[in-house]
Amino acid sequence: APEPFIYQTLEAPPLVPIERPYSLDEIRYNVALRDRMRRIDVDTITFDLGSWEVTPDQIGRLQLVAQAIQDIIARNPNEVFLIEGHTDAVGNDVDNLSLSDRRAETVAAVLTENFQIPPENLTTQGYGSHFLKIPTPDANRQNRRVTVRRITPLLAGR
Repeated sequence: APEPFIYQTLEAPPLVPIERPYSLDEIRYNVALRDRMRRIDVDTITFDLGSWEVTPDQIGRLQLVAQAIQDIIARNPNEVFLIEGHTDAVGNDVDNLSLSDRRAETVAAVLTENFQIPPENLTTQGYGSHFLKIPTPDANRQNRRVTVRRITPLLAGR
């Protein structure tokens, strides 16, 4: 996506009014609540089957998202971003949930180690194969991905 689109998406206000502050667990486990905030599907990083490794050639592909996050945090050091991990539908639910957690944690670590984004501004959650981008029971690289969304308004209740 073009750079302005990434900034606009991550800085966008909630799609519907926020009635109250929500806990991190409420945000993590309620898709309708999370979907009040726009997200970036990081399509430039897709994982090999069964892998959570971000290969060295893919690290640079996080540059635009990382820069947007850095700039938003520079304006408000209390911003929080949720890194969501996903898998395709191959494998069992327990393994996919663990794998998706590791994918989210790996991308958060890359953002911290390679782009100096403070870890306290990032939180992670894996969703296994529950939110497929491409609805198929087969192996599909596009489903093996991470998404990023700013959740500060949900935490702050505004």
